Amino acid sequence: MVSWQAFEEEAAGLAAVVKARFTAAETHVLATLRADGSPRVSGSEVDFRGPDLFVGSMLDAVKARDLRRDGRCAIHAHPSDVTGEDGGDAKLAGVAVEVTDPEEVRRLQGHDMPSHLFRLDLTEVVLTSVEGNALVIRRWRPGQEPVRLERPDNGPVVRVGYR
Repeated sequence: MVSWQAFEEEAAGLAAVVKARFTAAETHVLATLRADGSPRVSGSEVDFRGPDLFVGSMLDAVKARDLRRDGRCAIHAHPSDVTGEDGGDAKLAGVAVEVTDPEEVRRLQGHDMPSHLFRLDLTEVVLTSVEGNALVIRRWRPGQEPVRLERPDNGPVVRVGYR
């Protein structure tokens, strides 16, 4: 698991496009795990601050309780009308770690309102887009080279390296 900054250092081009997708809209879809292990999806905002990516929550919201119990989560960027080079379907997976120091929370959020703040340690980033007649999947995992997969003409997936 690594910070947003470490991801940027390992895969700068992919990180720039994914960040553009997440900053193109204010709210996104956060998937968490309920106490019984079933999935829950919630609207959520993300915030890029320094080397990290954060997810916030209102105090005692069910998504915050989920993340406090089991930090594994995924976030899907809102599919806004961004097209062209900045287009694509961006998804992040990782483990949310709650920031519990009140001074750090206040500094990062810029207010004193009671809330939860979680730093996301990344385990995977995926960007899916359409280029010509091919579905293109770019995937990154910590410590690995980014991978580019293509599915031309709705046929089998072919690994083509990374571009």
